This record gives sequence, structure tokens and C-alpha cells, in this order.
Amino acid sequence: MLNLLRFAEGGRESYRRYSRAVAETFLPRHGGEVLYAGEGAAALVAEEGQEWDAVLLVRYPSREAFLGMVADPEYREVAEWRTVALTEAVLQPTRPWGRPAPAEGADRA
Repeated sequence: MLNLLRFAEGGRESYRRYSRAVAETFLPRHGGEVLYAGEGAAALVAEEGQEWDAVLLVRYPSREAFLGMVADPEYREVAEWRTVALTEAVLQPTRPWGRPAPAEGADRA
């Protein structure tokens, strides 16, 4: 799952709290792992306004695992920190090239 994030004024600390809770509790619980997390830099090729403050790449074992995480009642308690932290976000599911498409509903997130 590719995450493109744009922070609200003062939102970085709230997002740090959220990401710490997710990395320590919810990703392990639902089989996910952060593959990459970094600060955005000036875009080399993009439409105007498409620069992002942060980029994350997170692997989940399946789309269902991601959906299970976001439905977890304990996750919903910390998700508010994410909501407050961001003005805009893109969550783009992906799958590696060269692999056949999985059965409907079984996409890797």
C-alpha cells in the first residue's frame, strides 16, 4: 500500500503518535509491515500541487488484513490522530509486476 501524505499545520507530531501505535501494535496484529517511510522532496515530474510531505510503503498479507486492521475497535481509537494530522492522503493498493492477478477480493494491499 503506497501512502502519500500531506500534513496539516502542526500535524507531524500527531502523525508520529499514530504511526508509532500502528507500527508497534496494529501492523504486527494484522500481519503488516512498513517497508519504507520517508520525507517527501521536491517532485521531479508531477502536476502542480502533487508534492507530498511524506511517503510510506506498507505491506499487508491481503486486502482483507488491511480492512481488518481499520475495522479493529482499538485501531479506531488511534486513527483520530491520523485524521487530525493530515489535510490530504492517498492510499494506493499495489501488487508486484510479473505476478498474476489474484482471485477477485484477494488483492495484496
